[in-house]
Amino acid sequence: MRLYSVIIPVYNRPDEVDELLESLTRQTYDNFEVLIVEDGSSKKCDNVVEKYTGKLHLTYFYKPNSGQGFSRNFGFERAKGDFLVVFDSDCIIPEHYFETVDKYLDEHKLDAYGGPDRAHSSFTPTQKAISYSMTSVFTTGGIRGGKKRMGAFHPRSFNMGISKEVYQKTKGYKITRMGEDIEFSIRIIELGFKTGLIEDAYVYHKRRTSLSQFYKQLHFFGRARINISRFYPGEVKLVHLLPVIFTLGFFFMWLLPVISTVLFSVALILFVSFFGLIFFDAFAKEKSLSVATLSVGAAFTQLFAYGIGFLTEGWRKLTKG
Repeated sequence: MRLYSVIIPVYNRPDEVDELLESLTRQTYDNFEVLIVEDGSSKKCDNVVEKYTGKLHLTYFYKPNSGQGFSRNFGFERAKGDFLVVFDSDCIIPEHYFETVDKYLDEHKLDAYGGPDRAHSSFTPTQKAISYSMTSVFTTGGIRGGKKRMGAFHPRSFNMGISKEVYQKTKGYKITRMGEDIEFSIRIIELGFKTGLIEDAYVYHKRRTSLSQFYKQLHFFGRARINISRFYPGEVKLVHLLPVIFTLGFFFMWLLPVISTVLFSVALILFVSFFGLIFFDAFAKEKSLSVATLSVGAAFTQLFAYGIGFLTEGWRKLTKG
C-alpha cells in the first residue's frame, strides 16, 4: 500500500489552507501524510493546522521565506512517502483524488504525474471565468494538460506527484520562482523518467479572485517563460508566442486607421469574432451569462498580461543578458 506525502508550501493564506485540509479529511484513500511548509508568512496558519491534528497525519513547519520551489524541497527532504505530491495552497481536493491516483499507478508505470484543474461549484463567477480561460484551448490553456499535447507531459506544481526516486536523482527544484515547475519537469524528463497525465486526478484550483490579481499572475508567467529560456533556449515555442502576437496585434490594430480603414475593420472583426467565440464556448460550458461575459475579460487579461510579461522580460534578457 503506497504512502503518499503531500507537500503544501504556504505564504499568508490561512483561510485557503483551512479549505484544503478540510477537503483532505474526506479522501476515500487515506494512506497519506501532510506536510505544511509555512514560508515565512506574517499571517501564519498554525492555528488552522492545529484544528486538523486529530483528523490527518499532519506536520507543520515554519521557515524563513525562500520561495515556493525551495519550500517544496524543504518538504521533500522530510517526507516519508513513496510518492511526493505537491498542491498549491489555493486548491480543494476532490474526495476520490488519492484513490484515483493509486489505481492509475497500479496499472501504469509512471515516475511523475500531473493532473488538471477545474472550477468548483462554490467559486465566484470571476473565479469560474478565470478557470475557463486557463483551461480553454482558445487561450492556449487547454494545450497544457491535454492528451493531445505533443511530446512528453510536463506536470505543473499546483497538482503533481513524483516518486521518491525522482526526488533523490533530481534533488528537487533548482530555482524557486519564475518557472520553477517548468524547469523541474524538463529535468525530470531529460533524466529518463516517465511522466503522464492522470485526467481524473483533478483539483479545484482557485487561482485568483479578481482580474487585477489574474493580470499580475499571468504577467509573471510570461516573464517566467523567458526565464526558463535562460536554462533551456529551445523551450520557447510557437504556442508561447501566440499571446505575444495577440498583444502586438492589439496595439497595432489601433494604428491601422492611419494606414487603411479597411484593414482596421478587418482586424476589428477578427478580434470581435475571437472573443465572441470565447463567449459562446464559455456559455456552453458554464451555462451562465455572467461567467461567459467575465470569461471574455479573463481571456483578454490572460493573453495580454502574458504577452506583456514575455516582451518585457525578453527585452531585459536581450539588453542585460
